Amino acid sequence: AVAAIPEGLPAVMTIALAVGVQRMAARNAIVRRLPAVETLGSVSVICSDKTGTLTRNEMTVGAVETALTDFRVESDGYRPEGRFLVDGEPVDPPAYPVLEELALGALLCNDAHIRGADGAWTVDGDPMEGALVAFAGKAGHDLTAARAGLARLDEIPFDSRHRYMATLHERPGRAPVVYVKGAPERIIAMCAAEATPDGDRPIDLERWHRHTEALAADGQRVLAIARRAMPAGTAGIAPGDVEDGLTLLGLVGLIDPPRPEAIAAVAECRSAGIRVKMITGDHGATAQAIARQLGLDDDPRAVTGHDLD
Repeated sequence: AVAAIPEGLPAVMTIALAVGVQRMAARNAIVRRLPAVETLGSVSVICSDKTGTLTRNEMTVGAVETALTDFRVESDGYRPEGRFLVDGEPVDPPAYPVLEELALGALLCNDAHIRGADGAWTVDGDPMEGALVAFAGKAGHDLTAARAGLARLDEIPFDSRHRYMATLHERPGRAPVVYVKGAPERIIAMCAAEATPDGDRPIDLERWHRHTEALAADGQRVLAIARRAMPAGTAGIAPGDVEDGLTLLGLVGLIDPPRPEAIAAVAECRSAGIRVKMITGDHGATAQAIARQLGLDDDPRAVTGHDLD
């Protein structure tokens, strides 16, 4: 047909390519550039992000650890309802003042919002922060009233270089307070004390590092939350105000389950001789636990950015 009517070549080519794309799309593959097909045949390693790619990106708080008590949290997505368990028995969060303040810090040092519609709850903002807002609701806080009653005066946004976020809040009739959340190894190093129901006491660094490792080894993403009372009249904060002298409120363990289809895809890659590497900012033990669940390797090994440097 093209030889008889050469002007028909563009139309014939377009139709042929369109049919080819349809056939490939039926096999879940679309290619923009033809040389990419040649490259695929020689792939030996795939490097993938973790959150939202290999995992569902649906974070929920599964565990909370304070200086004297370890809690397990029953969660249903981002719904601000659920039970707190100690040694398997349900407890009332208001009976634990450190847990209440930790939940308040998780709510205030946070930019996310959750909203419910037709029985489903969704997050406006970062899923991890949304999980912390839902956790505060489960602990009994009125989310709107708490944020209105302790207005934010200033903040230090999260940055991957300093690995924490800090917010300054006014407290009617009391001195302002800073709440800080971030990577546990970073926050713990910034703390001089730990909170207990009977007041603050010197921090036991070794014990907190053991708790962090145990939560991470269970496949949970771990955050630490701390606070510091500021002098009356304080209206702004700088990194120098929060990088030492904090009081640790506790650790929060968040669960982000692997995608079932990602587990199948990893198995298919391994059977084809392609190695899969997971790249994440999580704690090394958390990364290893998730890697085992995904089947990345029989004995996955975590390498930190520091090690690579």
